[in-house]
Amino acid sequence: MGRAMRKSIWTFQMFVRFVFVIVGSFVSCKGQEDMMSSSIAPMKKQEQEALYSAIQGFVGNSWNGSDLYPDPCGWTPIQGVSCDLYDGFWYATAINIGPVYDNSLRCTRRAEFTHHLFMLKHLRILSFFNCFFSPHKNPVRIPTSNWEIFTNTLQSLEFRSNPGLIGTIPNTIGYLKNLQSLVILHNGLTGELPPEIGNLVKLRRLVLAGNRFVGRIPESFGDLIELLIVDLSRNKVSGSLPLTFGNLTSLLKLDLSNNMLKGELPSEIGRLKNLTLLDLGSNKFSGGLAQALEQMVSLKDMVISNNPIGGDLNGIQWQKLKKLEVLDLSHMGLTGEIPESMAELKRLRFLGLNNNSLSGNLSPRLASLPCITSLYVYGNNLTGKLEFSEGFYKKMGQRFGAWDNPNLCHLQGALMSETGKFPNGVKAFGGDRGWVVPKSKHDRQMYNQWASTNRFKVDDTVHFKFKKDSVLVVSEDEYEKCHSAHPLFFSNDGDGVFKLDRPGLFYFISGAAGHCERGQKMVVKVLEPANPPQSDNNTTSTDSSNKSGATPMAVVSSPVVVLFIMLSFFGVL
Repeated sequence: MGRAMRKSIWTFQMFVRFVFVIVGSFVSCKGQEDMMSSSIAPMKKQEQEALYSAIQGFVGNSWNGSDLYPDPCGWTPIQGVSCDLYDGFWYATAINIGPVYDNSLRCTRRAEFTHHLFMLKHLRILSFFNCFFSPHKNPVRIPTSNWEIFTNTLQSLEFRSNPGLIGTIPNTIGYLKNLQSLVILHNGLTGELPPEIGNLVKLRRLVLAGNRFVGRIPESFGDLIELLIVDLSRNKVSGSLPLTFGNLTSLLKLDLSNNMLKGELPSEIGRLKNLTLLDLGSNKFSGGLAQALEQMVSLKDMVISNNPIGGDLNGIQWQKLKKLEVLDLSHMGLTGEIPESMAELKRLRFLGLNNNSLSGNLSPRLASLPCITSLYVYGNNLTGKLEFSEGFYKKMGQRFGAWDNPNLCHLQGALMSETGKFPNGVKAFGGDRGWVVPKSKHDRQMYNQWASTNRFKVDDTVHFKFKKDSVLVVSEDEYEKCHSAHPLFFSNDGDGVFKLDRPGLFYFISGAAGHCERGQKMVVKVLEPANPPQSDNNTTSTDSSNKSGATPMAVVSSPVVVLFIMLSFFGVL
Protein backbone atom coordinates (compact mmCIF):
# COMPACT_ATOMS: atom_id res chain seq x y z
CA MET A 1 0.00 0.00 0.00
CA GLY A 2 1.46 3.34 -1.07
CA ARG A 3 2.33 6.16 1.26
CA ALA A 4 -0.17 8.47 -0.42
CA MET A 5 -2.96 5.93 0.07
CA ARG A 6 -2.14 5.47 3.80
CA LYS A 7 -2.19 9.23 4.23
CA SER A 8 -5.63 9.46 2.61
CA ILE A 9 -7.00 6.70 4.87
CA TRP A 10 -5.59 8.42 7.97
CA THR A 11 -7.08 11.73 6.87
CA PHE A 12 -10.47 10.16 6.30
CA GLN A 13 -10.43 8.46 9.74
CA MET A 14 -9.58 11.74 11.42
CA PHE A 15 -12.40 13.41 9.53
CA VAL A 16 -14.95 10.74 10.55
CA ARG A 17 -13.98 11.22 14.21
CA PHE A 18 -14.36 14.97 13.78
CA VAL A 19 -17.82 14.58 12.22
CA PHE A 20 -19.00 12.32 15.05
CA VAL A 21 -17.79 14.85 17.58
CA ILE A 22 -19.66 17.66 15.78
CA VAL A 23 -22.87 15.65 15.34
CA GLY A 24 -22.67 14.32 18.91
CA SER A 25 -22.29 17.83 20.22
CA PHE A 26 -25.26 18.96 18.15
CA VAL A 27 -27.50 16.17 19.48
CA SER A 28 -26.23 16.59 23.02
CA CYS A 29 -26.86 20.34 22.97
CA LYS A 30 -30.34 19.84 21.49
CA GLY A 31 -31.20 17.25 24.13
CA GLN A 32 -29.88 19.44 26.92
CA GLU A 33 -31.90 22.35 25.54
CA ASP A 34 -35.10 20.28 25.57
CA MET A 35 -34.35 19.02 29.07
CA MET A 36 -33.67 22.55 30.24
CA SER A 37 -36.90 23.72 28.67
CA SER A 38 -38.83 20.92 30.36
CA SER A 39 -37.13 21.50 33.69
CA ILE A 40 -37.82 25.24 33.50
CA ALA A 41 -41.56 24.63 32.92
CA PRO A 42 -42.58 21.20 34.25
CA MET A 43 -46.12 19.91 34.67
CA LYS A 44 -47.28 18.79 38.07
CA LYS A 45 -47.87 15.07 38.28
CA GLN A 46 -51.41 15.53 39.62
CA GLU A 47 -52.32 17.82 36.68
CA GLN A 48 -50.77 15.45 34.17
CA GLU A 49 -52.56 12.38 35.52
CA ALA A 50 -55.87 14.26 35.69
CA LEU A 51 -55.45 15.29 32.04
CA TYR A 52 -54.71 11.72 30.92
CA SER A 53 -57.64 10.28 32.90
CA ALA A 54 -60.12 12.93 31.77
CA ILE A 55 -59.26 12.30 28.10
CA GLN A 56 -59.26 8.53 28.61
CA GLY A 57 -62.86 8.71 29.82
CA PHE A 58 -63.86 10.00 26.39
CA VAL A 59 -61.48 8.15 24.05
CA GLY A 60 -61.32 4.79 25.83
CA ASN A 61 -59.00 2.79 28.08
CA SER A 62 -56.84 1.67 25.17
CA TRP A 63 -55.49 5.20 24.93
CA ASN A 64 -52.32 5.38 27.04
CA GLY A 65 -51.50 9.06 27.38
CA SER A 66 -48.36 8.64 29.48
CA ASP A 67 -46.74 6.49 26.77
CA LEU A 68 -47.99 8.43 23.76
CA TYR A 69 -47.56 11.92 25.16
CA PRO A 70 -45.05 11.91 28.04
CA ASP A 71 -44.74 15.71 27.81
CA PRO A 72 -48.28 16.84 26.80
CA CYS A 73 -47.52 20.55 27.12
CA GLY A 74 -44.00 20.35 25.70
CA TRP A 75 -42.33 18.31 22.98
CA THR A 76 -45.15 15.70 22.68
CA PRO A 77 -48.31 17.87 22.48
CA ILE A 78 -51.77 16.29 22.27
CA GLN A 79 -53.87 17.39 19.29
CA GLY A 80 -56.75 19.48 20.63
CA VAL A 81 -55.11 20.24 23.98
CA SER A 82 -53.56 23.60 24.80
CA CYS A 83 -51.55 24.65 27.86
CA ASP A 84 -50.43 27.81 29.61
CA LEU A 85 -47.96 28.64 32.37
CA TYR A 86 -49.13 29.50 35.87
CA ASP A 87 -46.59 30.04 38.67
CA GLY A 88 -43.89 28.30 36.63
CA PHE A 89 -45.93 25.15 35.87
CA TRP A 90 -47.82 23.95 32.79
CA TYR A 91 -51.60 23.58 33.10
CA ALA A 92 -54.16 22.38 30.55
CA THR A 93 -56.32 25.31 29.42
CA ALA A 94 -58.20 23.86 26.43
CA ILE A 95 -59.59 20.42 25.57
CA ASN A 96 -61.22 19.88 22.16
CA ILE A 97 -62.44 16.36 21.49
CA GLY A 98 -63.87 15.26 18.16
CA PRO A 99 -62.85 14.39 14.56
CA VAL A 100 -61.77 17.84 13.43
CA TYR A 101 -58.35 16.76 12.12
CA ASP A 102 -56.91 13.38 11.12
CA ASN A 103 -55.03 13.05 14.41
CA SER A 104 -57.73 14.57 16.63
CA LEU A 105 -58.90 12.84 19.78
CA ARG A 106 -61.99 10.77 18.92
CA CYS A 107 -64.55 9.46 21.34
CA THR A 108 -65.18 5.80 21.91
CA ARG A 109 -68.66 4.34 21.74
CA ARG A 110 -68.69 4.27 25.54
CA ALA A 111 -67.47 7.81 26.16
CA GLU A 112 -68.23 9.30 29.56
CA PHE A 113 -67.47 12.24 31.83
CA THR A 114 -65.20 11.45 34.78
CA HIS A 115 -64.44 13.51 37.88
CA HIS A 116 -60.88 14.01 36.63
CA LEU A 117 -62.14 16.64 34.19
CA PHE A 118 -63.02 18.93 37.08
CA MET A 119 -59.50 18.63 38.53
CA LEU A 120 -58.18 20.75 35.63
CA LYS A 121 -58.74 23.99 37.50
CA HIS A 122 -57.28 26.29 34.81
CA LEU A 123 -59.49 25.04 31.96
CA ARG A 124 -60.76 27.88 29.74
CA ILE A 125 -62.10 25.99 26.67
CA LEU A 126 -64.03 22.72 26.62
CA SER A 127 -65.47 21.41 23.35
CA PHE A 128 -67.08 18.14 22.20
CA PHE A 129 -67.85 17.50 18.53
CA ASN A 130 -69.50 14.30 17.28
CA CYS A 131 -68.49 12.57 20.46
CA PHE A 132 -71.60 11.02 22.02
CA PHE A 133 -73.16 8.85 19.33
CA SER A 134 -76.22 6.90 20.40
CA PRO A 135 -79.15 8.03 22.57
CA HIS A 136 -80.14 4.35 22.94
CA LYS A 137 -76.98 2.28 23.35
CA ASN A 138 -74.92 4.69 25.44
CA PRO A 139 -76.77 7.90 26.33
CA VAL A 140 -74.71 10.54 28.10
CA ARG A 141 -75.89 13.47 30.21
CA ILE A 142 -74.15 16.73 30.97
CA PRO A 143 -72.84 16.50 34.56
CA THR A 144 -75.02 18.33 37.08
CA SER A 145 -72.32 19.04 39.65
CA ASN A 146 -68.80 20.50 39.97
CA TRP A 147 -69.29 23.28 37.41
CA GLU A 148 -68.63 25.80 40.19
CA ILE A 149 -64.96 24.73 40.01
CA PHE A 150 -64.75 26.53 36.64
CA THR A 151 -66.53 29.68 37.84
CA ASN A 152 -63.56 31.98 37.25
CA THR A 153 -61.83 30.15 34.40
CA LEU A 154 -64.11 28.56 31.79
CA GLN A 155 -64.79 30.94 28.88
CA SER A 156 -66.13 28.62 26.17
CA LEU A 157 -68.29 25.49 26.49
CA GLU A 158 -69.45 23.73 23.32
CA PHE A 159 -71.36 20.54 22.49
CA ARG A 160 -71.83 20.10 18.72
CA SER A 161 -73.47 17.20 16.84
CA ASN A 162 -73.84 14.75 19.72
CA PRO A 163 -77.09 12.79 19.23
CA GLY A 164 -76.25 10.63 22.26
CA LEU A 165 -76.16 13.66 24.57
CA ILE A 166 -79.58 13.58 26.27
CA GLY A 167 -81.35 15.03 29.29
CA THR A 168 -81.53 18.69 30.20
CA ILE A 169 -79.13 21.59 30.57
CA PRO A 170 -78.25 21.55 34.29
CA ASN A 171 -79.04 24.76 36.14
CA THR A 172 -75.53 24.59 37.63
CA ILE A 173 -74.33 25.95 34.26
CA GLY A 174 -75.27 29.27 35.85
CA TYR A 175 -72.08 29.10 37.96
CA LEU A 176 -69.92 29.77 34.90
CA LYS A 177 -69.99 33.54 35.28
CA ASN A 178 -66.87 34.04 33.17
CA LEU A 179 -68.37 32.16 30.18
CA GLN A 180 -68.37 34.08 26.90
CA SER A 181 -69.56 31.35 24.51
CA LEU A 182 -72.17 28.65 25.17
CA VAL A 183 -72.88 26.48 22.14
CA ILE A 184 -75.18 23.44 22.45
CA LEU A 185 -75.89 22.64 18.80
CA HIS A 186 -77.55 19.58 17.21
CA ASN A 187 -77.70 17.31 20.23
CA GLY A 188 -80.46 15.23 21.82
CA LEU A 189 -81.20 17.53 24.76
CA THR A 190 -84.75 18.14 25.96
CA GLY A 191 -86.59 19.97 28.72
CA GLU A 192 -86.94 23.66 29.44
CA LEU A 193 -84.21 26.26 29.13
CA PRO A 194 -82.86 27.02 32.63
CA PRO A 195 -83.32 30.66 33.67
CA GLU A 196 -79.90 30.39 35.38
CA ILE A 197 -78.34 30.94 31.95
CA GLY A 198 -79.30 34.56 32.60
CA ASN A 199 -76.49 34.65 35.23
CA LEU A 200 -73.84 34.31 32.52
CA VAL A 201 -73.55 38.06 32.13
CA LYS A 202 -70.34 37.91 30.05
CA LEU A 203 -71.91 35.78 27.31
CA ARG A 204 -71.37 37.07 23.80
CA ARG A 205 -72.62 33.98 21.94
CA LEU A 206 -75.59 31.80 22.94
CA VAL A 207 -76.40 28.98 20.50
CA LEU A 208 -78.90 26.33 21.63
CA ALA A 209 -80.19 25.31 18.18
CA GLY A 210 -81.18 21.90 16.84
CA ASN A 211 -82.27 20.23 20.07
CA ARG A 212 -85.73 19.47 21.48
CA PHE A 213 -86.08 22.17 24.09
CA VAL A 214 -89.61 23.10 25.14
CA GLY A 215 -91.33 25.75 27.22
CA ARG A 216 -90.92 29.50 27.24
CA ILE A 217 -87.78 31.52 26.64
CA PRO A 218 -86.70 32.76 30.10
CA GLU A 219 -87.10 36.48 30.73
CA SER A 220 -83.63 36.40 32.30
CA PHE A 221 -82.06 36.01 28.85
CA GLY A 222 -82.73 39.73 28.47
CA ASP A 223 -80.09 40.39 31.16
CA LEU A 224 -77.30 39.16 28.88
CA ILE A 225 -76.63 42.62 27.48
CA GLU A 226 -73.22 41.72 25.98
CA LEU A 227 -74.72 39.13 23.65
CA LEU A 228 -73.82 39.41 19.96
CA ILE A 229 -75.37 36.15 18.69
CA VAL A 230 -78.52 34.33 19.86
CA ASP A 231 -79.64 31.18 18.03
CA LEU A 232 -82.47 29.14 19.54
CA SER A 233 -83.73 27.80 16.21
CA ARG A 234 -85.04 24.30 15.47
CA ASN A 235 -86.45 23.49 18.90
CA LYS A 236 -89.99 23.40 20.32
CA VAL A 237 -89.92 26.48 22.50
CA SER A 238 -93.28 28.22 22.82
CA GLY A 239 -94.92 31.27 24.32
CA SER A 240 -94.29 34.86 23.31
CA LEU A 241 -91.07 36.67 22.57
CA PRO A 242 -89.84 38.14 25.90
CA LEU A 243 -90.10 41.91 26.09
CA THR A 244 -86.69 41.88 27.78
CA PHE A 245 -85.09 41.03 24.43
CA GLY A 246 -85.28 44.75 23.78
CA ASN A 247 -82.36 45.10 26.22
CA LEU A 248 -80.01 43.20 23.91
CA THR A 249 -78.95 46.32 22.05
CA SER A 250 -75.52 44.89 21.11
CA LEU A 251 -77.11 41.92 19.33
CA LEU A 252 -76.00 41.29 15.73
CA LYS A 253 -77.85 38.04 14.94
CA LEU A 254 -81.14 36.70 16.33
CA ASP A 255 -82.44 33.37 15.01
CA LEU A 256 -85.60 31.96 16.62
CA SER A 257 -86.87 30.13 13.54
CA ASN A 258 -88.61 26.75 13.47
CA ASN A 259 -90.18 26.86 16.91
CA MET A 260 -93.70 27.30 18.29
CA LEU A 261 -93.50 30.94 19.36
CA LYS A 262 -96.72 32.90 19.14
CA GLY A 263 -98.32 36.26 19.86
CA GLU A 264 -97.53 39.69 18.44
CA LEU A 265 -94.06 40.94 17.68
CA PRO A 266 -93.31 43.34 20.57
CA SER A 267 -92.47 46.96 19.82
CA GLU A 268 -89.34 46.53 21.99
CA ILE A 269 -87.76 44.63 19.10
CA GLY A 270 -87.20 47.97 17.40
CA ARG A 271 -84.46 48.76 19.93
CA LEU A 272 -82.16 46.21 18.28
CA LYS A 273 -80.64 48.79 15.98
CA ASN A 274 -77.37 46.85 15.50
CA LEU A 275 -79.08 43.65 14.39
CA THR A 276 -78.00 42.44 10.94
CA LEU A 277 -79.95 39.14 10.86
CA LEU A 278 -83.48 38.54 12.13
CA ASP A 279 -84.98 35.10 11.47
CA LEU A 280 -88.38 34.41 13.02
CA GLY A 281 -89.51 32.05 10.26
CA SER A 282 -91.77 29.02 10.80
CA ASN A 283 -93.40 29.98 14.09
CA LYS A 284 -96.95 31.04 15.03
CA PHE A 285 -96.57 34.79 15.34
CA SER A 286 -99.70 36.84 14.59
CA GLY A 287 -101.09 40.35 14.90
CA GLY A 288 -99.52 41.96 11.84
CA LEU A 289 -96.06 43.31 11.12
CA ALA A 290 -94.84 45.47 14.01
CA GLN A 291 -94.06 48.99 12.83
CA ALA A 292 -91.00 48.83 15.09
CA LEU A 293 -89.35 46.64 12.43
CA GLU A 294 -88.57 49.75 10.38
CA GLN A 295 -86.35 50.99 13.25
CA MET A 296 -83.93 48.08 12.78
CA VAL A 297 -81.87 50.05 10.31
CA SER A 298 -78.82 47.73 10.29
CA LEU A 299 -80.76 44.68 9.08
CA LYS A 300 -79.33 42.81 6.10
CA ASP A 301 -81.47 39.67 6.41
CA MET A 302 -85.11 39.67 7.55
CA VAL A 303 -86.94 36.34 7.45
CA ILE A 304 -90.43 36.15 8.99
CA SER A 305 -91.90 33.62 6.55
CA ASN A 306 -94.35 30.86 7.50
CA ASN A 307 -96.14 32.75 10.27
CA PRO A 308 -99.89 33.57 10.33
CA ILE A 309 -99.09 37.24 10.95
CA GLY A 310 -101.54 38.77 8.48
CA GLY A 311 -102.09 42.49 8.09
CA ASP A 312 -101.23 45.05 5.43
CA LEU A 313 -97.77 44.98 3.89
CA ASN A 314 -97.88 48.77 3.57
CA GLY A 315 -97.76 49.31 7.33
CA ILE A 316 -93.93 49.45 7.17
CA GLN A 317 -91.87 52.21 5.59
CA TRP A 318 -89.56 49.78 3.84
CA GLN A 319 -87.29 52.46 2.39
CA LYS A 320 -85.85 52.98 5.90
CA LEU A 321 -84.23 49.52 5.80
CA LYS A 322 -81.66 50.54 3.20
CA LYS A 323 -79.20 47.75 4.06
CA LEU A 324 -81.64 44.89 3.43
CA GLU A 325 -80.27 42.16 1.16
CA VAL A 326 -82.69 39.32 1.96
CA LEU A 327 -86.39 39.89 2.69
CA ASP A 328 -88.57 36.78 3.03
CA LEU A 329 -92.22 37.48 3.90
CA SER A 330 -93.75 34.42 2.22
CA HIS A 331 -96.65 32.36 3.65
CA MET A 332 -97.78 35.07 6.06
CA GLY A 333 -101.34 35.94 5.04
CA LEU A 334 -100.32 39.48 4.11
CA THR A 335 -102.75 41.74 2.28
CA GLY A 336 -102.62 45.00 0.35
CA GLU A 337 -100.50 46.00 -2.61
CA ILE A 338 -96.77 45.50 -2.93
CA PRO A 339 -95.33 48.82 -1.70
CA GLU A 340 -93.44 51.06 -4.11
CA SER A 341 -91.04 51.75 -1.24
CA MET A 342 -89.58 48.25 -1.70
CA ALA A 343 -88.10 49.49 -4.97
CA GLU A 344 -85.87 51.77 -2.83
CA LEU A 345 -84.01 48.79 -1.36
CA LYS A 346 -81.01 49.03 -3.68
CA ARG A 347 -79.05 46.23 -1.99
CA LEU A 348 -81.88 43.69 -2.13
CA ARG A 349 -80.84 40.33 -3.59
CA PHE A 350 -83.77 38.12 -2.53
CA LEU A 351 -87.42 39.14 -2.23
CA GLY A 352 -89.97 36.49 -1.26
CA LEU A 353 -93.61 37.61 -1.15
CA ASN A 354 -95.16 34.39 -2.41
CA ASN A 355 -98.20 32.62 -0.98
CA ASN A 356 -99.92 35.64 0.53
CA SER A 357 -103.09 37.55 -0.41
CA LEU A 358 -101.38 40.51 -2.05
CA SER A 359 -103.24 42.42 -4.77
CA GLY A 360 -102.65 45.15 -7.32
CA ASN A 361 -99.93 45.47 -9.93
CA LEU A 362 -96.33 44.35 -9.69
CA SER A 363 -94.20 47.47 -10.02
CA PRO A 364 -91.72 47.32 -12.93
CA ARG A 365 -89.32 49.24 -10.68
CA LEU A 366 -88.60 45.99 -8.82
CA ALA A 367 -86.95 44.66 -11.97
CA SER A 368 -84.53 47.59 -11.95
CA LEU A 369 -83.12 46.82 -8.51
CA PRO A 370 -79.38 46.54 -9.24
CA CYS A 371 -78.65 43.51 -7.04
CA ILE A 372 -81.88 41.49 -7.35
CA THR A 373 -81.28 37.83 -8.23
CA SER A 374 -84.43 36.16 -6.84
CA LEU A 375 -87.99 37.49 -6.92
CA TYR A 376 -90.97 35.32 -5.94
CA VAL A 377 -94.55 36.67 -5.95
CA TYR A 378 -96.49 33.53 -6.94
CA GLY A 379 -99.59 32.43 -5.07
CA ASN A 380 -101.18 35.87 -4.64
CA ASN A 381 -104.03 37.90 -6.22
CA LEU A 382 -101.89 40.20 -8.36
CA THR A 383 -103.49 41.74 -11.42
CA GLY A 384 -102.48 43.59 -14.59
CA LYS A 385 -99.56 42.54 -16.71
CA LEU A 386 -95.88 42.03 -16.11
CA GLU A 387 -94.00 44.91 -17.68
CA PHE A 388 -90.52 43.52 -17.31
CA SER A 389 -87.87 43.63 -20.02
CA GLU A 390 -86.49 40.71 -21.98
CA GLY A 391 -83.16 41.25 -20.19
CA PHE A 392 -84.84 40.82 -16.81
CA TYR A 393 -86.29 37.42 -17.77
CA LYS A 394 -82.94 36.25 -19.11
CA LYS A 395 -81.15 37.42 -15.97
CA MET A 396 -83.58 35.81 -13.54
CA GLY A 397 -84.42 32.53 -15.28
CA GLN A 398 -86.02 30.16 -12.77
CA ARG A 399 -85.39 32.60 -9.93
CA PHE A 400 -88.44 34.65 -10.91
CA GLY A 401 -91.82 33.18 -9.99
CA ALA A 402 -95.19 34.84 -10.60
CA TRP A 403 -97.44 31.85 -11.32
CA ASP A 404 -100.73 31.16 -9.55
CA ASN A 405 -101.93 34.76 -9.85
CA PRO A 406 -105.12 34.10 -11.89
CA ASN A 407 -105.56 37.69 -13.10
CA LEU A 408 -101.90 38.44 -13.81
CA CYS A 409 -100.88 38.42 -17.45
CA HIS A 410 -97.58 36.63 -18.12
CA LEU A 411 -95.86 38.11 -21.14
CA GLN A 412 -93.61 35.14 -21.72
CA GLY A 413 -93.74 35.96 -25.43
CA ALA A 414 -91.56 39.00 -24.70
CA LEU A 415 -88.62 36.68 -25.14
CA MET A 416 -89.35 36.53 -28.86
CA SER A 417 -87.63 38.87 -31.27
CA GLU A 418 -89.46 41.71 -33.00
CA THR A 419 -89.79 39.66 -36.18
CA GLY A 420 -91.92 37.10 -34.34
CA LYS A 421 -89.27 34.43 -34.83
CA PHE A 422 -87.54 32.68 -32.01
CA PRO A 423 -83.97 33.79 -31.23
CA ASN A 424 -81.01 31.45 -31.61
CA GLY A 425 -81.06 28.53 -29.24
CA VAL A 426 -84.86 28.24 -28.93
CA LYS A 427 -86.22 24.74 -29.48
CA ALA A 428 -89.88 24.75 -30.56
CA PHE A 429 -91.61 21.39 -30.76
CA GLY A 430 -94.91 19.67 -31.33
CA GLY A 431 -95.74 21.07 -34.75
CA ASP A 432 -99.29 22.36 -35.04
CA ARG A 433 -100.39 20.33 -32.06
CA GLY A 434 -98.09 21.97 -29.49
CA TRP A 435 -97.92 20.89 -25.82
CA VAL A 436 -100.92 18.56 -25.57
CA VAL A 437 -101.83 15.32 -23.84
CA PRO A 438 -100.94 12.24 -25.96
CA LYS A 439 -103.98 10.73 -27.70
CA SER A 440 -103.14 7.09 -27.05
CA LYS A 441 -100.90 4.80 -24.99
CA HIS A 442 -98.62 4.41 -28.02
CA ASP A 443 -97.82 8.14 -27.94
CA ARG A 444 -96.87 8.37 -24.27
CA GLN A 445 -93.17 8.68 -25.10
CA MET A 446 -93.66 11.24 -27.86
CA TYR A 447 -92.09 14.12 -25.90
CA ASN A 448 -89.11 12.13 -24.66
CA GLN A 449 -88.57 10.83 -28.20
CA TRP A 450 -88.53 14.40 -29.46
CA ALA A 451 -86.11 15.45 -26.70
CA SER A 452 -83.75 12.57 -27.50
CA THR A 453 -83.47 13.67 -31.14
CA ASN A 454 -82.27 17.17 -30.16
CA ARG A 455 -78.92 18.28 -28.78
CA PHE A 456 -79.45 20.84 -26.04
CA LYS A 457 -76.74 23.26 -24.92
CA VAL A 458 -76.55 25.60 -21.93
CA ASP A 459 -78.61 28.77 -22.63
CA ASP A 460 -80.83 27.02 -25.16
CA THR A 461 -84.53 27.73 -24.65
CA VAL A 462 -87.55 25.40 -24.94
CA HIS A 463 -90.79 26.98 -26.21
CA PHE A 464 -94.17 25.55 -25.22
CA LYS A 465 -97.42 26.46 -27.01
CA PHE A 466 -100.72 25.18 -25.62
CA LYS A 467 -104.36 25.97 -24.87
CA LYS A 468 -106.02 25.42 -21.49
CA ASP A 469 -102.98 23.68 -20.08
CA SER A 470 -99.75 24.53 -18.24
CA VAL A 471 -96.12 23.48 -18.04
CA LEU A 472 -94.11 22.93 -14.86
CA VAL A 473 -90.42 22.31 -14.22
CA VAL A 474 -90.09 19.89 -11.31
CA SER A 475 -87.66 17.57 -9.51
CA GLU A 476 -87.05 13.98 -10.61
CA ASP A 477 -89.19 12.61 -7.76
CA GLU A 478 -92.04 14.99 -8.64
CA TYR A 479 -91.69 13.98 -12.29
CA GLU A 480 -92.19 10.32 -11.36
CA LYS A 481 -95.18 11.15 -9.13
CA CYS A 482 -96.69 13.60 -11.65
CA HIS A 483 -97.28 16.13 -8.90
CA SER A 484 -95.54 19.23 -7.54
CA ALA A 485 -96.74 21.66 -4.87
CA HIS A 486 -93.81 24.03 -5.46
CA PRO A 487 -92.53 23.76 -9.04
CA LEU A 488 -89.29 25.41 -10.09
CA PHE A 489 -91.09 27.02 -13.04
CA PHE A 490 -94.74 27.45 -14.00
CA SER A 491 -96.51 28.88 -17.04
CA ASN A 492 -100.20 28.75 -17.96
CA ASP A 493 -100.51 31.56 -20.50
CA GLY A 494 -100.27 29.30 -23.56
CA ASP A 495 -96.90 30.63 -24.70
CA GLY A 496 -94.15 29.58 -22.29
CA VAL A 497 -90.43 29.84 -22.80
CA PHE A 498 -87.97 28.12 -20.46
CA LYS A 499 -84.22 28.73 -20.46
CA LEU A 500 -81.90 25.76 -19.91
CA ASP A 501 -79.34 27.57 -17.75
CA ARG A 502 -77.13 24.66 -16.65
CA PRO A 503 -75.93 21.26 -17.82
CA GLY A 504 -77.80 18.18 -16.62
CA LEU A 505 -81.40 16.98 -16.61
CA PHE A 506 -84.60 19.07 -16.63
CA TYR A 507 -87.99 17.53 -15.86
CA PHE A 508 -91.17 18.97 -17.45
CA ILE A 509 -94.75 17.93 -16.69
CA SER A 510 -98.22 19.21 -17.48
CA GLY A 511 -100.09 20.85 -14.62
CA ALA A 512 -103.52 19.85 -15.97
CA ALA A 513 -105.23 17.09 -13.98
CA GLY A 514 -104.43 13.63 -15.33
CA HIS A 515 -102.33 14.83 -18.29
CA CYS A 516 -98.93 13.90 -16.86
CA GLU A 517 -100.14 10.42 -15.99
CA ARG A 518 -101.15 9.99 -19.65
CA GLY A 519 -97.69 10.89 -20.92
CA GLN A 520 -97.58 14.70 -21.11
CA LYS A 521 -94.13 14.87 -19.54
CA MET A 522 -90.57 15.16 -20.81
CA VAL A 523 -86.94 14.89 -19.71
CA VAL A 524 -84.40 17.16 -21.41
CA LYS A 525 -80.67 16.51 -21.12
CA VAL A 526 -78.39 19.53 -21.48
CA LEU A 527 -74.84 18.74 -22.55
CA GLU A 528 -71.79 19.78 -20.58
CA PRO A 529 -69.93 22.69 -22.23
CA ALA A 530 -66.84 21.72 -24.17
CA ASN A 531 -63.67 21.86 -22.05
CA PRO A 532 -60.98 24.32 -23.19
CA PRO A 533 -57.70 22.75 -24.35
CA GLN A 534 -55.22 22.06 -21.60
CA SER A 535 -52.40 24.55 -21.28
CA ASP A 536 -48.94 23.18 -22.03
CA ASN A 537 -47.15 25.80 -19.97
CA ASN A 538 -46.18 23.30 -17.30
CA THR A 539 -44.71 20.92 -19.84
CA THR A 540 -42.76 23.68 -21.52
CA SER A 541 -41.46 24.88 -18.19
CA THR A 542 -40.32 21.40 -17.24
CA ASP A 543 -38.65 20.79 -20.57
CA SER A 544 -36.79 24.09 -20.51
CA SER A 545 -35.51 23.46 -17.01
CA ASN A 546 -34.24 20.05 -18.06
CA LYS A 547 -32.49 21.51 -21.10
CA SER A 548 -30.74 24.08 -18.96
CA GLY A 549 -29.23 21.30 -16.89
CA ALA A 550 -30.68 22.64 -13.63
CA THR A 551 -31.02 20.06 -10.87
CA PRO A 552 -33.67 20.42 -8.16
CA MET A 553 -32.08 21.05 -4.76
CA ALA A 554 -33.19 18.84 -1.90
CA VAL A 555 -33.56 19.96 1.70
CA VAL A 556 -30.80 18.44 3.84
CA SER A 557 -30.13 18.42 7.56
CA SER A 558 -27.27 20.29 9.24
CA PRO A 559 -25.09 17.18 9.91
CA VAL A 560 -25.27 16.23 6.22
CA VAL A 561 -24.21 19.74 5.21
CA VAL A 562 -21.26 19.51 7.62
CA LEU A 563 -20.32 16.14 6.13
CA PHE A 564 -20.43 17.53 2.59
CA ILE A 565 -18.27 20.55 3.47
CA MET A 566 -15.70 18.56 5.42
CA LEU A 567 -15.34 15.92 2.70
CA SER A 568 -14.70 18.66 0.18
CA PHE A 569 -12.19 20.29 2.52
CA PHE A 570 -10.17 17.10 3.00
CA GLY A 571 -10.25 16.34 -0.68
CA VAL A 572 -12.27 13.17 -0.37
CA LEU A 573 -14.93 14.44 -2.87
